[in-house]
Amino acid sequence: MNKSYNIAVIPGDGTGPEVVREGRKVLNAAASKFGFSLNFTEFDFGGERYLRTGEVLPESATEQLKKFDSIFLGAIGHPDVKPGILEKGILLKLRFELDQYINLRPVRLYPGVATPLKDKGPEHIDYVVVRENSGDVYTGSGGVTMKGTPHEVAMQNMVYSRMQVDRCLRYAFDYTRKRNKRKTLALCGKTNVLTYVFDLWERAFHEIGQAEYPDIKREYYHVDATVMWMVKNPEWFDVIVTTNMFGDIITDLGAITQGGMGIAAGGNINPEGVSMFEPIGGSAPKYTGLNVINPLAAIACGGMMLEHLGEGNAARAIETAIMDVTANKLKDLGAGKMGYSTTEVGDLVAERV
Repeated sequence: MNKSYNIAVIPGDGTGPEVVREGRKVLNAAASKFGFSLNFTEFDFGGERYLRTGEVLPESATEQLKKFDSIFLGAIGHPDVKPGILEKGILLKLRFELDQYINLRPVRLYPGVATPLKDKGPEHIDYVVVRENSGDVYTGSGGVTMKGTPHEVAMQNMVYSRMQVDRCLRYAFDYTRKRNKRKTLALCGKTNVLTYVFDLWERAFHEIGQAEYPDIKREYYHVDATVMWMVKNPEWFDVIVTTNMFGDIITDLGAITQGGMGIAAGGNINPEGVSMFEPIGGSAPKYTGLNVINPLAAIACGGMMLEHLGEGNAARAIETAIMDVTANKLKDLGAGKMGYSTTEVGDLVAERV
C-alpha cells in the first residue's frame, strides 16, 4: 500500500501563494513518480486574514496543525501590517508552540548560479547550518526600566537550558553522521566573551561527542572567525551547529553565498513532532501577481520536507531537477530576470523530476 502524507499548507502573503503553487506542482510530480500520495489542506493565515478579522492566529491553530505530517509555508509579511505582528504572531508562535527547536539551513551553490565569492564554485559551497531555534535572546527574557529618561536601561537575556543545548547537539551529530561527507561538526560560538552560555555549549558539545559520536570529528570556531571563513574558505565546512542568534545571522550570509534568497530554503524541525518548511526570501509584495518571482526556494523546501518525511529518493530527484534547471535553463535567479515565468520554472522542474 502506498504511503500517504497529510500536509498543511500556509501560502501566506505577497508572492507566497505563487511559489507554493509551484512547490506543490513539483511535489505532486515527485509523489506520482515515487509512489506515494500527498493530501494538502490550505490555511489562510497571514496579512489578509489579519486585516479582515483582526486575528493573527486562531486559538485552535496549533492543535489543528499538530494533526498533520508536515507544514509547507509560503511567506509571511504584508505591507499594510506593522512589521513584527505577523512574524511574531505566526512564525515565532508556531515555532515555539510546535517546539520546532531546530532550524535547518543547507548552504549549497547549484551549477549555473552566480556567487559573490571570487573563484568559488559548487564544489566549494556545500555545507549545512543547524541553528538552535527555541532559546537565546529570542525567548523574551529581559526588560526595560526608566523608559524614556536619560537613565533608561534595557536588557535582553541570552537564556539556554542544558536540555535545549543537548537536544540540538544530538540532532546536529546525528545529521552529520547521516550526511556522511566529511563527518565533521563545528560548534560556532563566542567562548571568550559569552563565557556562561558558551561554557555550557562547549562542555556539552565535547561530552556528547566523546561519549556518543566518536566517529564524528569536532571543531570549534568563534562566530567572527566563522563568518570570515564562510567568505574565504567555505569548503572547510561540513555541518555547523550554533545558537539561535548567531544562526540567524550566519545563515543569511550563507544564503547570499549560494546565490541569494531566491534559492535558499529552510526547515523548522521538531524531530518528534510537526515540522515546517519555508523559503527564506520573504513575501516580495511588489512582485505579487506578476508571475515573475523565482519559485526555486519553495520547490527546494518541498524537497527538504520529503527528505524529512523519509522520501529520500524523491527529495534527491527534486534537487537534481533544480540543478539541471539552474545549470541549463535560467538566465538569472532574480525576479523577472529568469528568462521564464514563475509558472514555467515550476513546469521545468516538475518535468525533470
